[in-house]
Formats: sequence, C-alpha cells, structure tokens
Amino acid sequence: MRCNRGGPISTEPRINDRIRVPEVRLVGPSGEQVGIVPLAKALELAQEYDLDLVEVAATARPPVCKLMDYGKFKYESAMKAREARKNQAHTVIKEMKLRPKIDPHDYDTKKGHVVRFLKQGDKVKITIMFRGREQSRPELGFRLLQRLAEDVQDLGFVESSAKQDGRNMIMVLGPHKKKTEAMAEARALADARKAERQGRTPGAAADAQADEVEEAVEEAAEAVEAVEAAPAAEVEQPADTEQES
Repeated sequence: MRCNRGGPISTEPRINDRIRVPEVRLVGPSGEQVGIVPLAKALELAQEYDLDLVEVAATARPPVCKLMDYGKFKYESAMKAREARKNQAHTVIKEMKLRPKIDPHDYDTKKGHVVRFLKQGDKVKITIMFRGREQSRPELGFRLLQRLAEDVQDLGFVESSAKQDGRNMIMVLGPHKKKTEAMAEARALADARKAERQGRTPGAAADAQADEVEEAVEEAAEAVEAVEAAPAAEVEQPADTEQES
C-alpha cells in the first residue's frame, strides 16, 4: 500500500535561501535588467539593498528573480484582491410571483419590489400562477405582464417575452443599469449621507436624530422585504423570490 508522504503543493514563490539554482537572471528593484548572475551574488545584492530575492519566473532558463520587499508585495496583492472581490458584481435573478386576478394594493406592493430589484441592477423573473379555471384565460396573465413591463420601463426592459410554462406564465425583465453601476451609486450615496452626518453642527442634533430614525425605519422595511423573499433561481448566487400573499 502506497503512503503519500508529500505535503500540499505551495503556490508561494521561492525566496532568498529557498532558491536552489546556480545562477539567475536578475531584475533590480526598479525593474532594471541586471543580467545573469550567480545566485550568491544575487543574494548578496538583496542583503545590500535590504530586500528579498524573489523567484518570479521559475520555468525560465535560468530562472528570473527580482529584488523586492516581499512582505510589502504580499500585503499590496492581498489588498488588491480584496478590492476586486468588493467590486465584483454577481448577476442575480430575482423572482416575483403574482396571480392573474391580483388586487390593486398587492399589485402596487409587488411592483415596488420589482422596482427595487431593477434599481439594484438585478434581473427579475415575473411568474403568473394560474389555478383551476384561470388556466383557460391566459390573456389575463399576458395583460398583467404587459402592464407591469410598461410601469417599470424607465428602469428595465423585457429581456424574455411572456411565454406559457405549464400552469405558469413567465417573463424576464432586465435592468437598464448595470450591476456595477448600481453598486457604485449605492456606495456613493452612503458615503454622501455619512459625510453629511459628520458635518452637522451641534445645533442640528434634532435633525440628525430624525434622519437616523428615518434610516432605521427604512432598514427595518428592507429587512421585512428580505424575509418575505424566498430563494427562487440562481445564476451566480441564490436569488430572492417574492411569494404571492
């Protein structure tokens, strides 16, 4: 029976004394080409500059090494990766379910959710659910989908036209605004509000408190909406579904 004694393969480049070759092609701290030098000479220069000798191209012959502050390099790379993940936009499909004979109040509530999703840069799958004799009246669902598309045409467009799928009728709305743009606007708005609160004078304490209460109410409302939304469809991450009340 074979025993795998090897450890995990490291993705870190070899540095300093871990480099095991007789000579390297050396690149200086500012990117200048030093040329092919013995490893001992490269390590000596690294010590002289108080830097690390980092192998940046191990498969080259001879390997390419660069003089750099490896700790600082790793930190900056981690920060760039973190910023990239922060700005990464996930394409999500939200789902909203309606009945053909939905009452006006419920329709306005559902439409409000669709508006919010489109403003966030997400796609919305609209599902009309037919029950019993309603299945013989598909025109009711079609008219409802047309009405909703017209009501939100400033924020989104019909990406997939209405089509029958068993007992349901489905239409997909796409946002005019890209997800990255929506995220950038949301961050800019949050930063502006924060700056405004920090710049207020003590005499405006009452106004500041009122604004905080208003924001708390808005956050609570959004939390309630999030609880009402159940997972429906997923593109890159789980989507939210608004169930028919």
